[in-house]
Amino acid sequence: MPEARCIEDRRFYGRRKGRPLRKGQQHHVDTLLPRLAIALPASGKVDPRSLFAHAPEHVWLEIGFGGGEHLAEQARAHPEAGLIGCEVFLNGIATLLAQVSALGLSNVRIHPEDARDLLDVLPDASLDRVFLLFPDPWPKRRHADRRFIQPANLDLLARLMKPGAEFRVASDDPTYIGWALAHLVRHPAFAWTARGPGDWRARPADWPATRYESKALREGRQPVFMRFARV
Repeated sequence: MPEARCIEDRRFYGRRKGRPLRKGQQHHVDTLLPRLAIALPASGKVDPRSLFAHAPEHVWLEIGFGGGEHLAEQARAHPEAGLIGCEVFLNGIATLLAQVSALGLSNVRIHPEDARDLLDVLPDASLDRVFLLFPDPWPKRRHADRRFIQPANLDLLARLMKPGAEFRVASDDPTYIGWALAHLVRHPAFAWTARGPGDWRARPADWPATRYESKALREGRQPVFMRFARV
């Protein structure tokens, strides 16, 4: 597993583990995760392209990949890109590892801890695309400061994303959708690319579905798919 990095005290909210892993899942965690997990340096920065055996043309980062179906499909469809996924929920990590193994993916790396710790050590303008798909909305007002989209995190992403890079955000929670739009449209580094309702109501063809989208549709909630350009 990656070496621990001493950073400022941060609180993380959310589950780290669910039901006990099955034997096959535990095998992937024990054998595959150590090969894919990103070791954070004690100091300095990490060039994300150096994390892959063959330097990728693009580096894409998914923050909170859940079950990993979106990340795995993007990696399969884009072998020229390097995909980095951040997730602390062990069961979700195990699910992604199974897909990586089954598909023989060589362009996936995993940070199995708080995404902010990894963001701290990436160099400026090193990311070509960032995904934040169906994050925990923390719908209660008193929990709003737990949402990932905050001014400080957007400032950090703005530093890490190349000019023209894309930030994709999806949610089915009206509170979070409004929150995300309010923060992103007034941030000087991001421009919403939507030109009409179809641009945010319909999932683009190159945007693989997730289990969270399917669940939202089954329960009668309409997901929103937002794309922002780094200007």
